[in-house]
Amino acid sequence: MHDDRNLVEARLKRVLEERIRPAVYPETVPLRVEIWVAPDEPVPVAEGLAAPRIPISVGDPWGAPWGTSWLTVSGTIPEHWAGRTVEALLDLGFDANMPGFQCEGLVYLSDGTPVKGLNPRNQWVRIGTPVSGGEEVVLHIEAASNPVLQDYHPFQPTELGDKHTAGDKPQYTLTQMDLAVFDDTVWNLVQDLEVLGELMVELPVEGARRWDILRAVDRALDAVDLQDVNGTAAAAHERLAEVLSTPAEPSAHRISAVGHAHIDSAWLWPLRETVRKVARTTANMTALLDDEPDFIYTMSQAQQYAWIKEHRPEVYAKVKRAVASGRFVPAGGMWVESDTNMPGSEAMARQFVHGKRFFLEEFGVDNSEAWLPDTFGFAGGLPQIIKAAGSKWLLTQKISWSQINKFPHHTFWWEGIDGTRIFTHFPPVDTYNCSMLGREIAHAARNFKDKGRARHSIAPTGWGDGGGGTTREMIAKAARMRDLEGSATVRWETPAAFFTKAQAEYPDPPVWAGELYLELHRATLTSQAKTKQGNRRSEHLLVEAELWSATAALLAGVPYPYAELDRIWKTVLLHQFHDILPGSSIAWVHREAEKTYAAVAEELGGIIGRALLALAGDPGSGTEVVFNAAPHARAAVPAGGGRVTAPAADGCAVTARPDGGWTLSNGLLDVAVDARGLIVSAYDIAARRESVPPGAAANLLQIHPDFPNMFDAWDVDEFYRNTVTDLTGVDGITVTVDTPRRVSIRVARSFGASGAVQTISLAAGSRRLDLDTEVDWHEREKFLKVAFPLDIHTDRYASETQFGHLYRPTHTNTSWDAAKFEACNHRFVHFDESGWGAALVTGSTYGHDVTRAVRAADQGTTTTVRASLLRAPRFPDPHTDQGVHRFRHALVVGCTIADAVREGYAVNLPERVLAGDAAVQPLFAVDDDAVVITAVKLADDASGDVVVRFYESLGGRARARLTPSFSFTDVTACDLLERPIEEFVAVEDRAVRLRLRPFELVTLRFRRAVDGER
Repeated sequence: MHDDRNLVEARLKRVLEERIRPAVYPETVPLRVEIWVAPDEPVPVAEGLAAPRIPISVGDPWGAPWGTSWLTVSGTIPEHWAGRTVEALLDLGFDANMPGFQCEGLVYLSDGTPVKGLNPRNQWVRIGTPVSGGEEVVLHIEAASNPVLQDYHPFQPTELGDKHTAGDKPQYTLTQMDLAVFDDTVWNLVQDLEVLGELMVELPVEGARRWDILRAVDRALDAVDLQDVNGTAAAAHERLAEVLSTPAEPSAHRISAVGHAHIDSAWLWPLRETVRKVARTTANMTALLDDEPDFIYTMSQAQQYAWIKEHRPEVYAKVKRAVASGRFVPAGGMWVESDTNMPGSEAMARQFVHGKRFFLEEFGVDNSEAWLPDTFGFAGGLPQIIKAAGSKWLLTQKISWSQINKFPHHTFWWEGIDGTRIFTHFPPVDTYNCSMLGREIAHAARNFKDKGRARHSIAPTGWGDGGGGTTREMIAKAARMRDLEGSATVRWETPAAFFTKAQAEYPDPPVWAGELYLELHRATLTSQAKTKQGNRRSEHLLVEAELWSATAALLAGVPYPYAELDRIWKTVLLHQFHDILPGSSIAWVHREAEKTYAAVAEELGGIIGRALLALAGDPGSGTEVVFNAAPHARAAVPAGGGRVTAPAADGCAVTARPDGGWTLSNGLLDVAVDARGLIVSAYDIAARRESVPPGAAANLLQIHPDFPNMFDAWDVDEFYRNTVTDLTGVDGITVTVDTPRRVSIRVARSFGASGAVQTISLAAGSRRLDLDTEVDWHEREKFLKVAFPLDIHTDRYASETQFGHLYRPTHTNTSWDAAKFEACNHRFVHFDESGWGAALVTGSTYGHDVTRAVRAADQGTTTTVRASLLRAPRFPDPHTDQGVHRFRHALVVGCTIADAVREGYAVNLPERVLAGDAAVQPLFAVDDDAVVITAVKLADDASGDVVVRFYESLGGRARARLTPSFSFTDVTACDLLERPIEEFVAVEDRAVRLRLRPFELVTLRFRRAVDGER
């Protein structure tokens, strides 16, 4: 037989696109269209429906960037269409390749009932099936003219990302507004031919199945009269029946499909637009659930449910009904799909607390899975947090994006830094936006790395990022692949059903220990510095506000601000979304974030101030109370308490060096600063140990060109290191004695269009050298770092993460090691050489890199850590990080990992001083500094119970006593949601006896004694 594959495949493509698909709608009539343009921001539905309209025609331009237009379409169904199915075709000017990334709409009836969303892959509205003919049709469309920011030439700088700079030029042309007859038989033939055509080209040429399909398709096309497609479609369908009914092989891969629309809570659109994206998508999905009995849809992010509950209650009512049916599934149990590298310990825990609690209170749903398909890597502390929230599974696919190393598993146990293991699955379809294409299903089956041991994978199915969700075409294709020879089998199933099956068939998968590092998007640890600073500051202010509010409630009877703290936590958690905190959103998003963080700081400052005022005692006493919110005592002030402290003795000096420069001394350290304003020595007097390598300089600003191959705000490519400029020029140096206990050197520099002021400060009695950097940044496509070369030989270093720290190599032995050329830390990185160490403490930055080299002169090792300060990518925000920034770092010399933990908290939780005379006893005291308290608060249920959370911070075992300062009648171990768990709590002499594993996290709940109780 001659090989005519190419001929038949080309025939199928042309006939399908040019004859059969157009015949789905064989007759159309135009609708009348009128428009009202909202003057600024979106308006309530009732206002949009009632606003006066003016005529507009197909072919007319409409829609300024970020505008809202209310369209009314009206018409009459022709009498001769009686008995047929009729739909409205409403094309706002769509590009079929950009669902979620351009204009969108939500269709309403005149009474305000939402019908469905409109997007490039969902332009139809069902009017009736069958119709009687003669009916009047009136529909209203809330149309959003969101501009296209990432088109066929992505990552081009644009001013369209902020309504203040986007201009008012219309973005779209009204393309189609018609009533149309819908031919279900032709539509189904389209699905038949798409499924078979896509499957056919994925099958081996040597196999009989490919040829069986080819011949069946050829015969079906013979049956189609190209001048009467609608009259002959049924005959063509019959000729495909046999190949569509041949069952799959028993060994076929099994795919659990779940409807999905990964909706970024902000990205190339502002937060307010996401509210409407969620409404459009959920309106579509609830309608689809009504039409398709096998379909199951899942949506994560409690924040998105809360938005439509508040702003689109008519849509939310449909969602609640669908959730109650069990087929609209809240997933993930988090407030948003957050970044997981940068959020601090408590913030990461609260993502689950607020997410799971919302789902429990609204729907009675308690998630067992964490659902993070698009997050840019996963911190090693996350497994313990997932488990502590009462969950046991994790889904993500983002690690498949890694540039260098292919992850070896799709289903595995992920082990965190404390030993907790979470059953984890990476969908081998390698997308969270599966559209049921044949190539996607074939890729999932071929790509699955656990063949021979497991057979199940999941496929999140639907248009995502900008929303849209699953379409009726995807559901139809899945139905045909339910049991189809040559294909993986496809079933609609909930995430829980999938995980239950997957774990049952593969109970002992391999183990991956430590962080799940994404070998991509490394620059998200640095882009948009003010967003990152706002996050770090807000996290610590919230911890402070809870601590002092709880203390004031117990000691002074001050009402605890439950509602305020709940609201502020949710605001901060929202801004940890994986395109906000990472700095990869448009200018509008980050402009608003900066304002939001300022408002958060002001409100939390007020809450803290009121609590401390109630605790401080007599403001006219002439003395001052120092309050210490850090989890370690400092300067005689206990952790979590306050004391009136006497002035400390002097102990700092600054002297000129004979060869130029100055030496700062405090009896513990001698720090030499040369004439360039660089640290050339940081000498540990007791250990007689130098920390700066010979000939090197620390606190050195370095700048690199930074133009990655793509993903400007997201990526830094390793070749950026090939070119570097040391910023050693000096505009001026000032030496000051700030107080008898603190001396400083202030160094001013200029470079390019920018300037920097670096202040080096040493305090009496401290091994911590404080380093403040102010940068007036006006560079473009540059990367600014500050370098600290250390005279330390070590093959690994510690980086703080949630509830502990993890180790990364300083070498590049393997491609996995080399790929981690930019990594994340929280408050510190620590380097140790046989008991002597140094740490770099950070006040707001997260990104860093570590390299090492052997010196030719003395064969010693120089290990260099560089904190990443600023970038200047031009997409999606063309003005990223422009302006003035202030950073705080500290170099801690001669320190252990315990010192690094303590100084990290000290820098991020500075003392507060108020006039007063009170001694404020901490609510809890721990007799071992290895045990770090991260939260002291009143229970969220307003019962008055006191909740404390703590962890072992050094990576070893700890035995300690936790002693409350208040009377209690009961203490219970609980999960993050403050629900009791079955774990024994040993109480001895009114204290809790603790035995903790390395990095173990514990939450305890104390019921306070009332009068007469003990």
